[in-house]
Amino acid sequence: MMEDLAMQMLEIIMNSIHANARKIRIEITDSEREDSVAMEIVDDGRGMNQALLQRVADPFTTTRTTRKIGMGVPFMKGLTEQCGGTFRISSQPGLGTTLRATVQRSHIDTPPMGNLGEMMMNAIQADEKIDYDFRYRTDTGEFVFQTAEARAMLDGVSMLEPSILLWLRDYINQGVEAVIK
Repeated sequence: MMEDLAMQMLEIIMNSIHANARKIRIEITDSEREDSVAMEIVDDGRGMNQALLQRVADPFTTTRTTRKIGMGVPFMKGLTEQCGGTFRISSQPGLGTTLRATVQRSHIDTPPMGNLGEMMMNAIQADEKIDYDFRYRTDTGEFVFQTAEARAMLDGVSMLEPSILLWLRDYINQGVEAVIK
């Protein structure tokens, strides 16, 4: 297993990037009241047929040619089973994939959230042309970050500029922290 939920989600986001997604929505609902963390990652990538979808949680199933194993989905599924949660994945060829996973927040094996700003910074570095829609909700509020909006504010400056990437990471972390309090 990975050390935090952000790293788990980044693995799934990287699957979306490799599936040629142009839009990726990441929604996290971190509810103390409901004792759950719900994660949803939706992309408009190439999707999977039913045969591949049935095997996607097997670590020896991957569409990548650079390696023979794929661990993102199997790790996420294993985490949800281990931490009293749920796991669902749906996909259609040409339409994309939706992964929904929850874990019991107070479960002793549930890893910490991790650095969500770092997660998004790494995703943007992997492909800055993707429109990322990131939403983090708690019982008291919501933080939203959208790369389309950030691109418009940057007015032609690349998000891959190191100072911009670091600023985005810090901005996201501050936004997340603000709705935790």
